[in-house]
This record gives sequence, C-alpha cells and structure tokens, in this order.
Amino acid sequence: MAGPREEGARIDAGAMVSELEATARAVEARLAQQGIVLTMGGEPTLLPDCPTGAEWTVAADGPTKLGYARALARELQRQVWPGSTVLYCPGKRYDGEVNPRWSLRLITGSDGHPLVPWLDADGSPEQASRPLPDALALEGLIDTLGLCLGCSLESVPLRDPLDPQRQVWAVPLAWEAERWTSLVWPLTPDQRQLNGASGPAGLRLPLQHFPEGALRQVLTLELEAGSWGLFLPPVPRQPFEQLLGALAASCSHWRQPELSGVLPLDCGGHWQVLGLTADPGVLEINLPVCLSWQHYADWLRLLEQAAAAVGLRSVKQRGERSVGSGGGNHLLLGGPSLEQHPLFSRPAWLVGILRYWQHHPCLAYLFSGDSVGPASQAPRADEGSASLFDLELAHALLDQLPAADHRVAIGETLRHLHADRSGNTHRSEISLDKFWNPAWSAGCQGLLEFRAIETMPDHRWSAAVALLVRALVVMLLDPQRRPTALHPWGAKLHDRALLPSQLWADLERVLDDLADADLPLPQQPFRSIWSWRFPLLLQWRQQGASLEIREALEPWPLLFDVPVEGGSTSRFVDSSLRRFEVVVAGDFCSSFKLCLNGRSLPLDGRSAQPVAVRYRQDALYPCLHPLLPVHVPLRLDLLRLGASTPVASWLLHGAAHGFQSLDPLAAGAGHKPRALEPMLRPAASGLCTMDLRV
Repeated sequence: MAGPREEGARIDAGAMVSELEATARAVEARLAQQGIVLTMGGEPTLLPDCPTGAEWTVAADGPTKLGYARALARELQRQVWPGSTVLYCPGKRYDGEVNPRWSLRLITGSDGHPLVPWLDADGSPEQASRPLPDALALEGLIDTLGLCLGCSLESVPLRDPLDPQRQVWAVPLAWEAERWTSLVWPLTPDQRQLNGASGPAGLRLPLQHFPEGALRQVLTLELEAGSWGLFLPPVPRQPFEQLLGALAASCSHWRQPELSGVLPLDCGGHWQVLGLTADPGVLEINLPVCLSWQHYADWLRLLEQAAAAVGLRSVKQRGERSVGSGGGNHLLLGGPSLEQHPLFSRPAWLVGILRYWQHHPCLAYLFSGDSVGPASQAPRADEGSASLFDLELAHALLDQLPAADHRVAIGETLRHLHADRSGNTHRSEISLDKFWNPAWSAGCQGLLEFRAIETMPDHRWSAAVALLVRALVVMLLDPQRRPTALHPWGAKLHDRALLPSQLWADLERVLDDLADADLPLPQQPFRSIWSWRFPLLLQWRQQGASLEIREALEPWPLLFDVPVEGGSTSRFVDSSLRRFEVVVAGDFCSSFKLCLNGRSLPLDGRSAQPVAVRYRQDALYPCLHPLLPVHVPLRLDLLRLGASTPVASWLLHGAAHGFQSLDPLAAGAGHKPRALEPMLRPAASGLCTMDLRV
C-alpha cells in the first residue's frame, strides 16, 4: 500500500496530467478554428544503462549501437507496431567519418496496419524457431520472385573478402516504364567480389563494372551463419511495397530476413515511419509525424517503456546526479503536406515566434543541456553569425508580406541568418535547415526545428515542454501577442539571464502570458525540470536568514582543435569553466557575510540582483588560458558581521557533490583573522558574475 507521501505525489501527478490535457484540447480547438493542421515530430536520444566507448561519447557508430537499435526495434514492434517492416538504411556520410551513418526504419501503414503480412515479425519464439534458407533455397527464391514480378531474373554470385563463408548473390532488378526489368550482369571471375567496406552487401557491390546506361538497381541476397538478408533496390513507394509483398509471400516459411535498402519517399502520407539513427554519442529516435500533442505525448511514453525493456534510457549519470544524454531531444513543427503547410502562407506568424523566443532566454537555456551559448549545438539567433540589425531587417521584410505561399522567401531570408558563427545552418536554437533549403536533398520539408531541448528522465517532463512550445506557437497566432522588435540583450544575456533564479523568473513570465491567453499550464513539471537542471550545491537557514547556492550555466568557449573521434560533427570546447549562483534572503545581509577563498562576496539582500561566481574546475587539454590555475577546492566561510571566526565553512571539490561541510571548530582553529579582500563586481553596469580568473 502506498504511503501518504506517495499517494499525494500520485494525486499531484494526476492533476498535472489533467491540466496539461485540458490545455492541449484548447490548443487543438484553436488550430481547428483557423483551419490549421500543425504536425509535431521529435528526436529523443538514448544511451545504454552503462555506456562505454567512443560511440556513447563523441563517435556516431561503434560495436554495440546497432545491436541496441535492433533490440529496441523488436521491442517497439512487440509493443506498438506488430508486423511492421524494419529496414536498415544507409544515411549521410560526414567528413571525418569512414562510413555513412545508418538508420533502422520501422514502417507501417498510415492506419497502423502492416504494409505486408510478415509472420511473427516481433521476434517471438515461433519466429526464431523457423529455419534459415540454404543456398539452393535462395536460388529458388530468385526464380519465384521473377515469376511474381513478371520478369526473368539472373543472379551473379559474389565473394566477400571480409567473410569468405558468407554467400552473396546480386540480382539486377529495376523498376522502369511502370514495370520490373532485369538484365545480365557480365562480370569476369576476378570482378565478382564485394569491396572491403563494412555494411550490407548491397552497399559494397562492384557497380563500377555495371553495364553502361542501365539503371543501377540491384537486389542483393546474403546468407551467413545464423541469419540471412536482402538489400532492396532503390525504387519508388508503390513498387517497393509490391516487392515487399512478393518477398513476404515467398519466404513466409523461413525466418524473417534482415532487410536493408534505401527508403522510398512517401509524399502522400501512406506510411508511418519511426527511425533509430546512429548519432554522435547517442542513439537518436526519429518519432513518426504526430497530428496532435496527445499523439506526441503517447509516443514519448511508449518509447520510454520500450527503451527500459532493452537497457536504454534518456539520461546518464554524472557522479550522484543524472544529466541529459547530451544528444538533444529536438522538437519539430510542420504541416500535413507541403500544399497545406500553415507557416508558408503566414510569414508574420513565424516572425512573431522568432521574436518571442528571442525575448525569453528561458526557452533557449532552461530545457537544454550543459553546453549553451555560441559554441553549442543550438545557439540563439543573436548568439550566431547574424547581427541584430540583419535579424531585425529580415523580420521587418517578412512581417509585411501579404498572405500567400512565401516558402522560398522565408527560406532564403532566414536560413542564412539562423546559423552558428561558423556558418552551420543546422546549429541554431530554431533551425530552418529543413524548412525550405533547395541546396540540400532533405532541405525542403517545411520543418521548424526547436533544438534547445535536452532529453529528460521522465517522459511527462518532455511532454510538458512540448506542450509549452505548441501552446506558445498557437498563442502567437494572435498578432496582438507578438513582440514588435527584438530585445537588445547585450552582455546581460550571458551574465544575468543564464542564472537559475532569472531563468525561472523568465519562465514565470512566459506561463503568465499563456494564462492571460487562456492557455494555462501548471508550474509543477517545469519546477521539477528546473530543480533537476540546476541542483542545489548548498542550502543553509538560521533564524530568518537563508542561503542557497545552485549550479548555473556557463557558455563554454570554442577551441579550434578538431577531435579525432567524431570528425567535424564534434568540436572541442573549454568545459573546465563552471559557474554557480548565490541567493540570500531574509535577514542574511544584516547579520552575516560570505567569503570565498578569503574574498568577500558583494551580497545585497535588499536588491533582486543575484551574485554568481565563475571558476575553473579542471585542468583540461586543450583549454582557453592554460596558464591560469584550477580554482578548486573552493572554501566558503560564513561569518557574522564584525567577527573573524566562521560560523560555518564548506569546501567545493566539484559540482557533482556540492559544497561539503567542514567541522566548524576544526575550520576555526586553522583560520587566521585577516582583512578580507573584496570581490568587486565587474565594471560593466548591471552584471553580476564574479570571475575567479581575474
């Protein structure tokens, strides 16, 4: 039986969910009133319970990641999409990486029914007990497929230099002029060999010897100990489904093959697709397109359950606390089709969204990871390559456009401005990299990507953040609620606006805006996120005086060495820098003072301005200013006014463990009275961070 505290927590959680669902219904009702369908997508990221190796830090791939992906795919088939098709797809190759990144795609019909009748496709014991085909059976399968598809197929046996025991057959099979065709592939005996790269045989074919002028579409079969596989030729959606159907009917009495190939483009929304993708340091999940917040929240819940069943989770441990995966949890907004896209014809709405996000730093920093600022994966537009003047000018020009399809104007105006300082258009708090970018094959999808969102330990937290974004976007349909200009943050953005107390105050203003627009959201999940993101390093109370110190964010400067692992997709930053915020309340300043390493902190209990301290935690290589020392352990002394012996003392060795209490008597015995050196505020007016490097 649950205790009173557990029961209360359950009641609170239930009330929170009810409030979220009520506002979600109001959001969908407003969209429906204006005839808008606003789709949602997401990219949560996962890690093993005990991650080891470069593949779970900076590298995109490694020895275990594909195995975890296949296990998660089977679990999702079992729990969510029984009978769905799993396809191993080659992806983009990045500079510094040997092979293209892979993605497992789970595919089912738009109505949730399987595309083809794979038997026991969820990895059940019955499926595992089915026999594997032998070489003679696979040669017979090629003949059977030819009959099903209406063309005679000719196969070519190939050798695998990486595994002489593996048997491979290449079958030219093309979709041309609305029918299946084949041809004879005349390879000499010494040409009948796969190349030495890793991956499925279909990616390693000797295509340099393919008949000139013919479509390079080849069905590849491979057989090895314990498994067999098929690489499907790149064809459009309808013949792809036909080929899948012929395969499912022809090999239903065998164990299901591992399928690989190029996923056809589905422009008409005939499929639902979920991807499991190799990404630096994490396994990235590309959720199916969701038509509502509730649909999106359901997927987050199902994914958390399936991941836990195969030893994956959304956070990692750092000492005694959990932190995000480091791979992001990006949120995407779009339309049901390019013809019905709600943002293409409403550029002023999009401008209102961009301006509102720029006004509220909490939307960039509160839900992101530890790495924030210009060198992060999601810098704000005013932290990137564009000047405030250029952003203002672009917004003013788009704001005055009449209602019409302006996808080209929006894309060409904004995609050059929403980029980091190196010019990377993917690294932006709100990225338009996939909105309308003809320079990239996947760039014209009409997607607005909110990248400053990190994975969290509870799917309900992630769902609450997604609803916050969706509700704000809907609120900003009202022109009266849109900012008319950008805010000139200046130096205060990376000083005051990054501190926990200020981020919470900013979020309260955002929640007040939503409440004023009759789209209220409960504070509870966001307060929980805030406490998790900014853990307490020290809390002290006595007779109406209180002291609270929390870990704060610090923008890490970019270094210009490129890591060996990860290539150009990972970058070195000086992560040795840390910051914490000191907040005092009550009668603290009338009775006490704080000294850090013998320097007096300039506290003012009457002022709302906090005090923060920047320090160097580690001696890293490379780092910025390598001649400066490490500052830890930091000694913090609490003294009564006019006294020289501390009331209490603490040491900070690292943020993971917080300030550790020293015995007051032992601390006082070794403390020599001396004149305290003041820790002066920075010269710039209004700034509040004390830098121990100075």
